[in-house]
Amino acid sequence: MASKHQAPRGTFDVLPERARARARVEDAAAAIFARAGYEPIATPAFEDTELFERGVGRSTDIVRKEMFTFEDKGGRSITLRPEGTAPICRAYLEHGMHKLAQPVKLSYAGPFFRHERPQAGRYRQFHQVGAECIGTDSPLADAEAIMLLADLLAELGVPGVELRLGSLGSPDSRRAYLEELKAHLHAHEGELSEDVRERIDANPLRAFDSDDEGTRGAMASAPTIVDALEGEDAEHFAEVRALLDSAGVAYEIDPTLVRGLDYYTRTIFSFVCEGLGAQSEVGGGGRYDGLIEQLGGPATPAVGWAAGIERILLALDEEAEAPGRDAFVAVADDGQRTRAMALVGELRHAGLSAEVDLGGRGMKGQLKHADRIGARQVVILEADGTTRLRDMESGEQREVDTAKLTDELTGGKK
Repeated sequence: MASKHQAPRGTFDVLPERARARARVEDAAAAIFARAGYEPIATPAFEDTELFERGVGRSTDIVRKEMFTFEDKGGRSITLRPEGTAPICRAYLEHGMHKLAQPVKLSYAGPFFRHERPQAGRYRQFHQVGAECIGTDSPLADAEAIMLLADLLAELGVPGVELRLGSLGSPDSRRAYLEELKAHLHAHEGELSEDVRERIDANPLRAFDSDDEGTRGAMASAPTIVDALEGEDAEHFAEVRALLDSAGVAYEIDPTLVRGLDYYTRTIFSFVCEGLGAQSEVGGGGRYDGLIEQLGGPATPAVGWAAGIERILLALDEEAEAPGRDAFVAVADDGQRTRAMALVGELRHAGLSAEVDLGGRGMKGQLKHADRIGARQVVILEADGTTRLRDMESGEQREVDTAKLTDELTGGKK
């Protein structure tokens, strides 16, 4: 019977089949992070609103339109985290991680929240895995970050993935470019969407990311920052490309690539899957050398990325099958149920997956249920105290010594 209550619009329940698929993504990411020396970190689901206003940027869509912000009972403004990097940088400072040997390499997984229009692969509560390397400006860190995400998507088998690579230069070096871009936007102001016109002076780069047809037409002839890179910025970008080339990571230079957050500097990247349509990005990130200083810490270079679990699963278009069970313990009559429960506990303690009937089924129903859950062996406890072992694939059944059952099912390995 359906409940009259439903999950809030833009959120969803993660049912078992999707939970298994989600766990596969998180487990694969955790293994890749561990091999590269990225330690797990978890931050709260909500933070002081000022963290995102200062870190993400007041002119971004995230801060202007998409954050879930409210006052708590103490009158403090708090926000459900819309992204993971600013909270991790806050934790890095708060817990004195800048005093550790640098760089500090961190990884995370968890829910995030944005008040967006719900659509396929984009929800108001969504989940990400991500990595941050804090405390080095080396192009090696940029390349490693990109390679980690490339490895994850390859290991999961995400089809049709392309890496788009760009650079925003450093804040000082891109000032002249931004003035040139603003002049171009002002010259084409009549073609731009209202939203882009309002932000010409505050955030002109966002014009490259507009879906508006008139804006896209105007941006076709706009100057690009990749073409304007000079000095150390150009050298840094060239070295990142050389490192990716040597590692065999394919990419396309995208001079129009931008990110939705203000803190990015120099290298930026996006992994896209064209099969996803308009919302094609499955993950991306870049370097953010000024963020920790913006939050009140010392000048600290850093690079990182996040990947959307829902986007990845949408690209994979799969649900994980339920794993089979090593054993199912069936009983011939109710008098054997106490014995069955003790035996299931013993099997589980030995590392086997085992279940017992909890629904009061008869023997025929128990065997049918064992087949339904993919049990490989069924232990049948007879009314006379004997124990039989049934192979569910062959149907063969034989009497066994209960005292040696665990050894038999584990192959003698405990």
